Amino acid sequence: MHKVERLVINYKTLEEFKKFKEYGLQELSMLEDLEENIIENDSESPFYGIYFGDKLVARMSLYKVDKKLDQYFEPKRDYLELWKLEVLPDYQKEGYGRSLVEFAKSFELPIKTNPRVKSAEFWSKMNFEPVKYDMERDKGENPLIWYPPVSSDH
Repeated sequence: MHKVERLVINYKTLEEFKKFKEYGLQELSMLEDLEENIIENDSESPFYGIYFGDKLVARMSLYKVDKKLDQYFEPKRDYLELWKLEVLPDYQKEGYGRSLVEFAKSFELPIKTNPRVKSAEFWSKMNFEPVKYDMERDKGENPLIWYPPVSSDH
């Protein structure tokens, strides 16, 4: 298992993000915040990552969503939304993605993700399954969900 750590949002981290294909608006808004000195090193970043030496090789963002906004789980509950899971090409197939997902699972909350193209096999191995719901809620996404195992002490 690789060591997953919360990423500090600073210029170095944002520079590293530029190496990922999914670099986009979320990071750009963080960069703007940084430039306006809103974000301090200790602010809570939604990004987690794995370093190989001093190089960021895998990352994801993880948000807790309040059950009031839940459209995916029955009954409604708090859950985690996992986004931007990405491993740099030279480091794929070495367990980095699995380590990130296992880390997310350690919070013992249900998880929702929108898989990237051609990643279905990975998510299936991680025990995620398609959401079964009516088309009314479909926002053009194909969400996958994972439920934590039910513990026997309830």
